[in-house]
Amino acid sequence: MRVGNEEEAARGPRQGNAEWLAGARIVGVLGLFYRPEGRMGEPEAVAFLLDDGQSVLLTCSSDGSLHVGAGTWPRLPDWCVPAAQWEYAAMARLPQPPDGGWTVLRTEERRDERGEVDEAVIRCEGGRFVVTGGDTVGIRFTRGHRGAAATT
Repeated sequence: MRVGNEEEAARGPRQGNAEWLAGARIVGVLGLFYRPEGRMGEPEAVAFLLDDGQSVLLTCSSDGSLHVGAGTWPRLPDWCVPAAQWEYAAMARLPQPPDGGWTVLRTEERRDERGEVDEAVIRCEGGRFVVTGGDTVGIRFTRGHRGAAATT
């Protein structure tokens, strides 16, 4: 499954339908934090690491909408200036991936009244990730099917 390349990442968020991760295997999820602010709050972006070495980066724009684009893992995105003050880090409240990663069954984008994406849902075997836009990126993982289980 091809998300995009670095040239596409430099152009901005990918365009097209919401099935941007269907069939992929997620082997890690990392937050991208601005270090002077610490890791107490939400990350500025979330990177989904895929088993083929690619990554997908979800970020917020100044209007709070959520953008999905090709990531640059393990390198920081160009907008992380100065780079020494940014870092990828695990998020304590997200589970570790199962052996072999999570297989993505489907993805959904939810839009606001302006038609901008404000939430992405990544449905996997065993649960789902919900990523929301705003001042920062919010993320949660819900175990089970159709959100029947508790959020971690």
